[in-house]
Amino acid sequence: MDYNQVFRERTKNFSILVIQSLLSLPYSDALSVIRKQIIRSSTSVAANYRAVSRARSEKEKFAKLCIVVEEIDETQLWLEIIEALEYLSPEKMIELKSECEELVKVMTKYKFKLSQI
Repeated sequence: MDYNQVFRERTKNFSILVIQSLLSLPYSDALSVIRKQIIRSSTSVAANYRAVSRARSEKEKFAKLCIVVEEIDETQLWLEIIEALEYLSPEKMIELKSECEELVKVMTKYKFKLSQI
């Protein structure tokens, strides 16, 4: 099994899920800022994970993975804010937060593994 490909798809699908979840929400200045930030951070996870899988060295791979971990953690923060403000249904929040949490765990463990090399 090619885990790089699995997580390239998974991070991309997560960012798509975030975007789709927010599209139906009405416009407001506050929500617009939150929407922009979470879309930026979630798509950054996907983009930087792609860079991890194409890294030219272990140092470059580790540096890009550090960005992935930072961005998925930021995405998790925005999801917590969206949940606290009750912008999305509890069912949708469970789906988003569950996938985000799994990605946080996997990417953090991968980062730790690379730091040991």
